[in-house]
Amino acid sequence: MNRFALSVLMAALCGGAQAQLVSATDTATAIAKATASAPWLACSRLTNDNTARLACFDELAKQETTPAAPAPAALATATAALPVVPPQPVAVALAIAAEQGCKDTRYSETSRFWELEEGSDCGTFGIRGFHPISLSVVGRDSVNDQPSSPAAGHTAATSIDYKRTETRIQVSVRTKIAQGMLTQDGSGLKDSLWFGYTQQSYWQLFSPDLSRPFRSTDHEPEVIYVYPSTLALPGDWKLRYTGAGLVHQSNGQSLPLSRSWNRVYLMAGFEQTDRWRVQARVWQRIHESNGNDDNPGISDYIGRGELAVGWNLNKDNTLGMTLRNALRQDGRGSVRLEWLRTLAGDGDHKNALRLHTQLFSGYGDSLIDYNVRRTVLSVGLSLVDF
Repeated sequence: MNRFALSVLMAALCGGAQAQLVSATDTATAIAKATASAPWLACSRLTNDNTARLACFDELAKQETTPAAPAPAALATATAALPVVPPQPVAVALAIAAEQGCKDTRYSETSRFWELEEGSDCGTFGIRGFHPISLSVVGRDSVNDQPSSPAAGHTAATSIDYKRTETRIQVSVRTKIAQGMLTQDGSGLKDSLWFGYTQQSYWQLFSPDLSRPFRSTDHEPEVIYVYPSTLALPGDWKLRYTGAGLVHQSNGQSLPLSRSWNRVYLMAGFEQTDRWRVQARVWQRIHESNGNDDNPGISDYIGRGELAVGWNLNKDNTLGMTLRNALRQDGRGSVRLEWLRTLAGDGDHKNALRLHTQLFSGYGDSLIDYNVRRTVLSVGLSLVDF
C-alpha cells in the first residue's frame, strides 16, 4: 500500500479533510483499525469533498500501471500487518457509479442522458428530466381561433377571440423501468427500457376577458428502448445508441376538438466529443379507421422523420436545431431553433436554471394546430433537463 492509499484511509477514518496530516503514531493506530478496508472504499467515504473523492479514485486507477513508492520506515511495522489489497478497476467503477452515476461528468452528455454505461448508470425507477421543463411567454404571427380537421364533426362551430400572446408550460419526465436485458455482463455497456411523459399547455394568461383559459394541452406518454454502441465513425464521431419507441399523443378533448394519434419510431444517436449531439428518428403512424381518425393526414403536416442537433458552444450556452419533414414531395414539416443560456446552477449546465429562447416555424407546434402553419417566438426559463 503506497503513501497515497494510507493518507486516504486516514482521511476517511478521521472525518475526511480535517485529518489529512497525522503523526506516525496516529497513522499506525488508525491503520490497525482499518485492516479490513480496501482503498477504493476509503475513497468512497470522502463524502464531504467531491473533488477529493474523484481525485482519490483517479489516483487508485493510476496505480495499475505506476509502481508504488516504498512506505516510510516509520510506518513499516504498521503496514506489515495489513493485507495487500490491489486496486480493483471494477470495484472502483462501481463505487464511482454509486456516488455519481448519471451525474458523473467524466462520461459524455449522451452517455449520462441515456445511462449507456455502467459508470453512468443511476439505476431503475428514479425520476429523470426528459425534454426541458419550461415556462415561456409566447408570441406568434397568428392564432388558431377556430380549429378544424377533415374528419367529420371535428371543426369548431364558432371562433374564439384568443390573443396571439400567451404562455407555454411544459413538463417532461421519464423513468428507467428495466436495464441490462440484451447487453452482456462485463461489456461496460447497458441497454435500457424507459417510460416517458411530456405535457405541453398553452395558457391564455393575457386574456382576462376570456377568464384566461388553457387553449390547448397535449399529453404524450411513450415507451423507449435504447441499445448502447461505441462504433467509431469518421471525423471523431461515434454512434452511441440505437433504439425504438411507441408514442401516443392526444389533447384529451371531446368533439369537435379531439385530436390524437399513435406511432412507432426507430432512432439513432451520435456524438462528437461532448460538443455535438445528433439524434435521427423516423416514424410510422399506426393506422386508424376513418371513423376513429381525429386528424387525417397528420403525417403529411407534422412529418415522418426528425433530425435534432445540439451544440454545446461552451459550458453556459447550448444551441439546438430540430428539423421535421413529411418525406414527401410537398415537403411539409417544421424547424425549431433553440438557445439555452445558464443563469444559475451547480456548474453542470444540464442541472441549472437557464434562459430558454425558441423560434419555431411550420406545422404541429401543438396538436390542435397540426394542419396550421405558424411562426412562434418564445422566451422563458428552462428549469431542468436531466
